[in-house]
Amino acid sequence: MHRRLFPVLSGLSLCFFLVAPVLIVGAPYESTMGLVQKIFYFHFPAWMAMFLAIFILGISSGVYLFRRKPAADRLAVAAAELAVVFGLMGLITGPLWGIKAWGVWWQWDARLTMAVVLELILVAYLLLRQYGGAGSDRLAAGLGLFAMANVPFLYISTEIWRTVHPRTSVVPTLPVDFGVPLWWSLVGFIVLCLALLSLRCRLEEQRAMLDQLYLAVEEE
Repeated sequence: MHRRLFPVLSGLSLCFFLVAPVLIVGAPYESTMGLVQKIFYFHFPAWMAMFLAIFILGISSGVYLFRRKPAADRLAVAAAELAVVFGLMGLITGPLWGIKAWGVWWQWDARLTMAVVLELILVAYLLLRQYGGAGSDRLAAGLGLFAMANVPFLYISTEIWRTVHPRTSVVPTLPVDFGVPLWWSLVGFIVLCLALLSLRCRLEEQRAMLDQLYLAVEEE
């Protein structure tokens, strides 16, 4: 299944990313931020792709905890790695935008702090899987659920606390000239995330098969 999904999803993501620069260049400049505002067309979709990966991580971790399905555990590991990558993209593009928009690289407001904490939770998940030893898969699954539980709080943080970020209600109300390239880029990032997820799951399946072969050789 993963072999069939990856070529289709990768082809779709390539189409989206080839067209996206044309739409972004054609989008008007924001009145106060000018050209730097166009980082938003990469910053916001990267975070949304990270959120998708985290929800896949959390749901798969829950399935593994309660049903003990190895396939769910492999999916969780793959999703966690992608969540770290897309989260890092968001953390890099954010300060590049912030230095021009707000005059500072970083402020420890609610959303920014929660974003860093969430990224550290994801990194902790991967470190636990790599070096935790026996039983670390179940402990990491609990950490995956904890990461998913943090996503809604991060998303609505601007509605609860006063932060330098605009409120979440801004995105759905964007004018068409700004909205079309944003939603196009968002779909492109989502499709790319799914394409990489299918490829990464395939790698985890092959790794599990290799481990079984090693065990079989040792038992002989």
